[in-house]
Formats: sequence, structure tokens, C-alpha cells
Amino acid sequence: MSPRPPRLIENTSLSESIRVAAWQQIAEFGAPALSLRAIARSLGITAPAIYNYFPDRDALVTALVVEAFNSFGDSQLAARDAIPAGDLAGRFLATGWAYRQWALTYPQRYQLIFGTPLPGYVPPSEQVFPAGARALSALAGVIEDLRTAGRLRTEHFPKPNLDGHIPLFNLWKSHAVDVAPVSLSIAVLIWARVHGLVSLEIGGCLPPFEPGGEALFRFELESIRREFIKEESINPAAEQLGWGQK
Repeated sequence: MSPRPPRLIENTSLSESIRVAAWQQIAEFGAPALSLRAIARSLGITAPAIYNYFPDRDALVTALVVEAFNSFGDSQLAARDAIPAGDLAGRFLATGWAYRQWALTYPQRYQLIFGTPLPGYVPPSEQVFPAGARALSALAGVIEDLRTAGRLRTEHFPKPNLDGHIPLFNLWKSHAVDVAPVSLSIAVLIWARVHGLVSLEIGGCLPPFEPGGEALFRFELESIRREFIKEESINPAAEQLGWGQK
């Protein structure tokens, strides 16, 4: 009789193979066409073998969403932590630049978590929310650090209204970082702005400024920096990335 540990390794490998095949199918045909039976055929296994891991399409989609959020969050946190803690403006620019780089590297993952929702799919909050909150924690944490350092411009920003949102706000803090409501609100606004540009670039719908979207994205990050961050001199990270203060 075979020992149990190799059997566990085999099961883990099959689960990973299913997810890899699912990403390949999404890349070729789009997420709405995701099919467990088609994945089984591509792997040379029976459909019931997949059902042992993912009982239906939605269960597989949820696993892919969590995987994508974790990959995105790892990228954001690594970019932030590569910059010295005292260089807050540099940390902001680094996380912003890493956002676009990750999206261009993994467009299918980006579209799955930030694009058009799949018809009939409702993400289970208890599984997806922790990974999504962690993914935004790098940016939100930098914004909160700027606020506590007295370098975040909030004088003209609308006052957040937490009526009806306190449970969700507290849930977010429990899975990410403890930030002030205004810091989280500004982080979400910044995300919305960069998300719009990146989504247009991936979809090939950017205005004709250049073949790609690098210059326009760089301009937007610099505009956001000037709008929200009090900064007087060139910081090392910004200089290294090619940004000059204006």
C-alpha cells in the first residue's frame, strides 16, 4: 500500500493543475466560458475527479478570485516594502506603479477580480473579502502613514459618512490595517482613478497619446501625488523611478 504523504502531494498537484488549466481556458475563451468538463478533457481526467476539488464552476471561480487577489496583494506589499519606511511619497509611487505592472503581467487575473462580473456568479464574502482587503492594505497603509505624519492633504476632501457602513469598515480593518475612515476613503478614490486608466489600457481604449499607457499613467500618479501628498523635495524612490517633483 502506498504511504499517505505521496497521495497528499498528488492531490495538491492535481488541484494546482486544475487552476492552471482554468487560467489557460480564461485566457483563450474568456471567463464566462469557463467549463469544468472542458478543463477535465484538457487534463485527460474525468469530470468527477474535478468535482472532488471544486463541486461546481462557482467554487472554482472563487478559488481563482482568491488566488488573483493574493497575487495582487503580494505584489503591492512587496513594492511598498522595497522602499524605506520613511519615504512615504516613494512608497505611494511604488505601489501605484506596481498596480499597473501586475495588471499588464496578469490581465486575465486583473479582469476576473476588477472587470465585468461573471453572469450568475456571486462571490462568497467570507472567502473573498479577506484577500481583497489585504490587497488594498498596502495603499491604505501608506495613506494612513501620510495622515499620521501630517503630510496628507485632506482639507478639501469630503468628510466620510459611516452611517450604515461601520460593520463593513470594522470588518475591513480586521482583515487589513487599522486606518482612519478618511485614509481608506482616499485610498479607494485613488484606486478608482488608477483602475480606470489600467482598465482602458488593457482593453486597448486609451486616447492616442502613445502606443502604451506608461506616460499617461505616470502623469496621473504624479497628479495624485501633488493633490494628496505634502512634499517639498525630491525623494529617493521617486527619483529612482524617474519622477521629479514639480
